[in-house]
Amino acid sequence: MRPSGRELSEMRSVSIETGFTKHAEGSALIKMGDTHVLCTATIEDRVPPFIKGSGLGWVTAEYGMLPRATNTRMRREAASGKQGGRTVEIQRLIGRSLRAGVDRVALGERQITVDCDVLQADGGTRCASITGGWVALRLAVNKLMKAGDVVTDPLVSPVAAISCGIYAGQPVLDLDYPEDSDAGVDGNFIMTGDKQLIEVQMSAEGAAFSRDQMNALMDLAEKGVSELVTIQQSVTV
Repeated sequence: MRPSGRELSEMRSVSIETGFTKHAEGSALIKMGDTHVLCTATIEDRVPPFIKGSGLGWVTAEYGMLPRATNTRMRREAASGKQGGRTVEIQRLIGRSLRAGVDRVALGERQITVDCDVLQADGGTRCASITGGWVALRLAVNKLMKAGDVVTDPLVSPVAAISCGIYAGQPVLDLDYPEDSDAGVDGNFIMTGDKQLIEVQMSAEGAAFSRDQMNALMDLAEKGVSELVTIQQSVTV
């Protein structure tokens, strides 16, 4: 039995509220159980120097956690003068995951920055950030298309992410914190809407895992991503 009482293949409740902030070109508050992340997308008519003049667009991301997103207060990274290694790793993951679903030629020479701020954490914050970040990106691109600034839709596929793992010897979908902190195997799966893999992050926290267990987790991840993509599309129509 999972601590939450969920079935092995059952996700936490998921909701996405769009237009959560007033000023951003795209915004979404995603809730996956008790993990809540605010995602905003900002459009800028500039690109990083390394692609300037190429005609290609760029999508990047920043990630952070509020001091009381967890059960004890964390010091703001700005107060220490630098980002932690975990923060840098996660925001790079979000950026490259979202770029995998973007036609950068169609986007044109502009940058969209997706900011993901964790308001409350209970496991799976990077997955929620990617899933909610795509919704914010979709809304921002919709504004570009409505204004006639882009002719062809640059978003070629939805992008979503879900965690899976081996908990108490069983493959489970969408780990919350009690499961994540005690899982024998922990993995994050990022996929496109047509189930193409973008990235898989997996590690054995205890005993090694088998190919059959890996396949079982892949099946769960496909199920979870399909459910998330359906929700994404329902709130961005």
